[in-house]
Amino acid sequence: MSGLLLDTHVLVWLLEGNERLGQEARAAIQAAAETGTLHVSAITPWEIAMLVGKARLRFCCDVGEWMERALKLPGITLAPLSPAIAVASTRLPGEIHEDFADQIIVATARHLGAKLVTADALLLAYAKTGYLDVLEC
Repeated sequence: MSGLLLDTHVLVWLLEGNERLGQEARAAIQAAAETGTLHVSAITPWEIAMLVGKARLRFCCDVGEWMERALKLPGITLAPLSPAIAVASTRLPGEIHEDFADQIIVATARHLGAKLVTADALLLAYAKTGYLDVLEC
């Protein structure tokens, strides 16, 4: 498998029309959606719900409804959190920061052979080690 995996903030930016998501990233996301190779990690709904619960993120509707609509968009596939991904997230090569949600997202991208779409400076730095393929947005 291959394609793109959206980091949590990228999914939010995409659906909320945030201009921080650049044109190159938008075009790549659209192309991946059209070919059925656009993925979201299973940890992303949890991470979004946590951000809403901490009032760091707000939507015009309930977070559960927002997430349900997001995952029903054409071309988006929810990548499951398999035992292989869970274990791999604890054994990532090199040095990666301690955010376990990011570790699961990285392990998911590596497992899928997908490019991670992100603007996260820590993940972009990790990608420079060669252990993660990214599309910076």
